[in-house]
Amino acid sequence: MSLRGRVAIVTGSTSGIGLGIAEALAAEGAAVMVNGFGNADEIEALRADLAARHGVEVRYSGADMSRPAEIAAMVGAAHDQLGGLHVLVNNAGIQFVAPIEEFPVERWDAIIAINLSAAFHATRAAIPYMKKAGWGRIINIASAHGLVGSPFKAAYVAAKHGILGLTKVAALELANAGITANAVCPGWVATPLVEKQIVARAQKEARTETEVRHDLLAEKQPMLAFSTPAQIGGLCVFLCSEAACTITGVPLSIDGGWTAT
Repeated sequence: MSLRGRVAIVTGSTSGIGLGIAEALAAEGAAVMVNGFGNADEIEALRADLAARHGVEVRYSGADMSRPAEIAAMVGAAHDQLGGLHVLVNNAGIQFVAPIEEFPVERWDAIIAINLSAAFHATRAAIPYMKKAGWGRIINIASAHGLVGSPFKAAYVAAKHGILGLTKVAALELANAGITANAVCPGWVATPLVEKQIVARAQKEARTETEVRHDLLAEKQPMLAFSTPAQIGGLCVFLCSEAACTITGVPLSIDGGWTAT
């Protein structure tokens, strides 16, 4: 398929899953607004590389996903600078782990703000542009934790469950506007951050990285394989295709069977 002529925003896209999604959309011809934190020179190199390899326009927004005004400004800038807005991928997220009774209030507030409220603010700002275009795809990157719980992740699980609710409401409201809204629910994904966690755990426990990877996967997933950012990106591209034009309001699991039981 081709997304030539479409404009996409991918939040949290300077690394990991978000970068994989931005790459996949750009490869299909979409102009992309990337967003995230990091070294300014590295981000500029990433932006220029995406643009050059795929022959598309790529812009960068450093909008803080905890600040509604900055989110709205990013959405407006994507429309004005790239000539429209058709695809919104709400991917930005953070994590913190602790028992509920010990969970720092400020960590709860930050996770809800970035993992849930940011998706609302971006969606709210993007819908008028999509309605104007008569076509839109809202893709919320949730998690297997949007469907099931795990101990010590109260804020993350609550936010991801909330993302599924937001997705359903958007799908219902936009059902006849040419706009779909869906949630992608990954299990374990091979990202640089996960790799660092595996290396650190292996060193701490004096075990091999292969052993740690196996146990990490086996704890949750029947399929002992990580998904990749490119595979998540491929699913997002599919959701932008004509084949997916009546898929709306659903969570799509890509989790190695995590939520099958």
